[in-house]
Amino acid sequence: MRIVLMGPPGAGKGTQAKKLVETYGIPQIATGDILRAAVQEGTALGKKAKEYMERGLLVPDDVITGIVKERLKEIDVEKGFILDGFPRTIPQAESLEKILEEMGVKLDAVINIVVPQDELIERFTGRRVCEICGATYHVKYNPPKQEGICDKCGGRLIVRADDEVKTVEKRIDVYERETKPLIDYYRSKNLLVNIDGNRPIEVVFEEIKGFLRGEG
Repeated sequence: MRIVLMGPPGAGKGTQAKKLVETYGIPQIATGDILRAAVQEGTALGKKAKEYMERGLLVPDDVITGIVKERLKEIDVEKGFILDGFPRTIPQAESLEKILEEMGVKLDAVINIVVPQDELIERFTGRRVCEICGATYHVKYNPPKQEGICDKCGGRLIVRADDEVKTVEKRIDVYERETKPLIDYYRSKNLLVNIDGNRPIEVVFEEIKGFLRGEG
């Protein structure tokens, strides 16, 4: 089972990826994680990536693609993988296709989790984080017992800067701008399935499983 998981920030990709890992026994390959690992391990590509990251620049496609290629050579991906955060652009998607061709395998599906923008904004802006212990709450979905106070340590709950409305809107706009061409690209290859992510987690997961079983 070889899957690309797509969706805007806050769509629930991480949650669904974990459930896919548990169900199918294949690894989740999150771009951020393997990028950090390559930097920590000091690989040749990791050192290149670090140079860009330290200067506050985007890591170029060829470096990201190279790190993904190295990860896909590891033994735990023999039965499949879930790519999360890659590809983000059509050139990355084309590079991925070449990598998989060299491996003698193909993608089984590109799962695009769709959530309306107003719901995404509510998910982020309703989030509260304890400034002492880091525990996370949500004013609607997981409220603390006492408003503004952490249940665990009594610390003050705050809104993180990256959860403020303008920041969230900017992140969503960037995602939409970057990935719309990619959605069309995978649709043209009959790999794309849109999943309504604005429902309970288990309902979303059952639909994903149904599609992977060929019921979609």
